Amino acid sequence: MIGDAALLAGGLVLLVAGAGWLVKGASRLAVALGVTPLVVGLTVVAFGTSAPELAVSVAAAYSGASALSVANVVGSNIFNILAILGVSALAAPLAVDRRLVRLDVPVMIGASVLLFVLAADGSIGMLDGLLLAGLIVAYTGFLVGQARRDREASGAGAAAEVAGPASARRMALPPNLALIALGVAALVLGSRFLVLGAVGLARALGVSEAVIGLTIVAAGTSLPELATSVVAALKGARDISIGNLVGSNIFNILSVLGFSGLAAGGRLVVAPDILAADLPLMIAAAAVCLPLFRAGYKVTRGEGAVLTGLYLAYIAWTVMRATSSPALGAFTGIMFDLVFPALIVGLAVMLIGAVREEEAAARKPGG
Repeated sequence: MIGDAALLAGGLVLLVAGAGWLVKGASRLAVALGVTPLVVGLTVVAFGTSAPELAVSVAAAYSGASALSVANVVGSNIFNILAILGVSALAAPLAVDRRLVRLDVPVMIGASVLLFVLAADGSIGMLDGLLLAGLIVAYTGFLVGQARRDREASGAGAAAEVAGPASARRMALPPNLALIALGVAALVLGSRFLVLGAVGLARALGVSEAVIGLTIVAAGTSLPELATSVVAALKGARDISIGNLVGSNIFNILSVLGFSGLAAGGRLVVAPDILAADLPLMIAAAAVCLPLFRAGYKVTRGEGAVLTGLYLAYIAWTVMRATSSPALGAFTGIMFDLVFPALIVGLAVMLIGAVREEEAAARKPGG
């Protein structure tokens, strides 16, 4: 058991370090090419910080622990929205780019619903994996095309100024490619350690792989997103902060589960508890982002505190389910009968108020 815990801890350290190297190298290359911060957050940073989930889930699927793969993604996506967005907003109030509300958040919600539909039969099959992997290729291609159009609209001179001389870009290539390669190597090794340690702990404690994946592994593989988003928020790079979380959730569903399904040979098992409870909660967390972001295009510290509190409640609920706690019924009743209805009403009031303020501003002379 001590050896399993050491493997898990060592895997987490390698995952965090590897993701940091990967993000740093990839971000420098993207910036050298003149890509906007939002697109960097949605693509390069999101993919880089999702690399631990990809590495762990593919390794778990390949080694036969497929329940861990799905639980890792579902738990990570819930952690991203409730815990990381909440803590980032507590660190510094976040401004939301309108493009996120119009395009990327609906894509995140759609991907979440699609996953639920594909998983309804209890597994992610080979065709499901191919579909998800194809969609991430299409989405990434769209974002790259959008970045190119934005760069052309801003003028060739501005793009050249951001990217720098061609000779400088060529000089930046070898060290950053080496950093990316080092990051990938650390991720592969770290994912192997983490899967072995997590499965060993689950067996030693008599806890299912799904519960370990929803909690320890999900939080551990999301540490890069946490560090990236909080630091970005504190430094004022708010587009990267929120774009990273939305992009990571999209990548987790389409890329991580797509390739994990292929690695598992179309036998990626979805645990019944995850299908009945955690997947719907993941969809709900994604859906909350639409009214939350649309209401004033910002996330305040108070809203961050609410999101963080909801994640703590989710973890408590997960532990109660795993241990068959006698308090589970009462806790579930409070959450579903009181907290969630109050949350829905609060979001509706915020959204209606924000829309009315915009309409009033538009009616003013010169508005």
